[in-house]
Amino acid sequence: MVLSERHAGVLMHISSLPGRYGIGDFGPQAYIFAEKAASAGFKYWQMLPLGPTGYGNSPYSALSAFAGNELLISPDMLVKDGFLTKEEADEAASALKDEKPSHVDFQRVKQVKVPLLRKAAVRALSDPSFRTKMESFCSKNSYWLDDYSLYYVLTDKYNDSRWYSIWDEKECIRDKNTLEERSSQYKDEIEICKVIQFFFDLQIKAFQSYIHERGLLTIGDIPIFVGKDSVDAWSNLKLFKTDGKGHFTDVSGVPPDNFSPDGQLWGTPVYNWDYHLKTDFEWWVLRLKRAFELNDIVRIDHFRGFDAYYDIKADATTAIDGEWIHAPGFELFDRLREVFGKDLPIIAEDLGNITESVIRLRKTNRLPGMKIAQFGFELTNRNKIRMSHEFLSKNYTRKFVAYTGTHDNDTTLGWFNSIDDNLRKEVLSYLHADEKTLVKALVKNVLESRADTAVIPMQDILEKDGTCRMNYPSTCNDINWSWRMQEGEFTETLIEEYRGLLTASGRRLF
Repeated sequence: MVLSERHAGVLMHISSLPGRYGIGDFGPQAYIFAEKAASAGFKYWQMLPLGPTGYGNSPYSALSAFAGNELLISPDMLVKDGFLTKEEADEAASALKDEKPSHVDFQRVKQVKVPLLRKAAVRALSDPSFRTKMESFCSKNSYWLDDYSLYYVLTDKYNDSRWYSIWDEKECIRDKNTLEERSSQYKDEIEICKVIQFFFDLQIKAFQSYIHERGLLTIGDIPIFVGKDSVDAWSNLKLFKTDGKGHFTDVSGVPPDNFSPDGQLWGTPVYNWDYHLKTDFEWWVLRLKRAFELNDIVRIDHFRGFDAYYDIKADATTAIDGEWIHAPGFELFDRLREVFGKDLPIIAEDLGNITESVIRLRKTNRLPGMKIAQFGFELTNRNKIRMSHEFLSKNYTRKFVAYTGTHDNDTTLGWFNSIDDNLRKEVLSYLHADEKTLVKALVKNVLESRADTAVIPMQDILEKDGTCRMNYPSTCNDINWSWRMQEGEFTETLIEEYRGLLTASGRRLF
């Protein structure tokens, strides 16, 4: 499934939906929002990565590149399936009803929701028909599910996913006898984990079927790298640069720039691309196969890392002394096109330090890149906007997905409130707007651009200020990734207004 021409999408993670359980999920509110998005004329619903999150709650630092986030499972749908009682679900909802409705309290949600899911899993296992279907799911997904389930149980045992420094040494090095012993010791817990993953699979597949009937498609997201404390790193050390003893020798990041004098030290392990070449990119094929099962289209974060990645020694304290190292992106995408077809349903996040080689890699594989409207506004030394700026919407060409901003940007209103007075005046002049109409004017500007696809964050549709931004890059706090829309905010008036905007810009889904 490739992106269609002249269509639009809305960007909002599942966790940002309203609902009874402290976090959005694949329950009734997801279906209601899908109906509203389709009614407004949107073709795409773009989400953030769907993997289980760890410390910091970032979807871009998931504990697995294959598993689903159990917190996105809907208790209401489990009631419908007969695996929870209404009273059990209501009790959980009551325990979470006093939480701040505009933001997710991840720790509290986990405390209440995970025991509820385990209760449902135990009950589901007593159903012979369910067990038969689950066993089929487990067999099909054993290549990631077996390791993830054991990893999940061990993480729970230690209350910590840092397997490389907290776990027993034999568990760290994956001693065969030790892992067999743990698998036997925690057999029941492992089975429950597998059931919960099956719940996630059932719910997302049912949701996909529903929205497809209404003409909607989902855009998913995967980060190029995986977390150091992920099951992927623990179970597949050969995929990464290590010293042969289980220690990562090199990590990722980006070099110093005007915004970050020391660069950014991400700390995620970098790939041993020689190994990936020798195995014909088997792991990447499996990873994209799973991503395409859960999403119609996939955005890949930090696409430029497939051309060259910034390599930093693991003992470094800053990113200053890293180096760019070539990656076999052309070979990888040749393999992916061989497996999945010449028109890959992928969006390349090609922002940042982009070279001609990165552009060639994207264009050779016929992948759309990204444009961020907020980036187009910066003053020259004459206090004027540079009209040739590549991120000004009037300069977009077709093979792109255009955004007002993304999860890493402030909301449009928050961004506007943060810039200096001179730039504000230039922005308003360029958009022919005033402060009250600024957000809608930038949205309209993006929708009317030549970019094939336009995606608008839900915060901008609701004209939210900076307190509602999704992520504050390079920080780790309780606010990150936690914003939620309130029930009833996406009103019929807004739906009607966007139906008009999308129609006028030639982007409405008919």
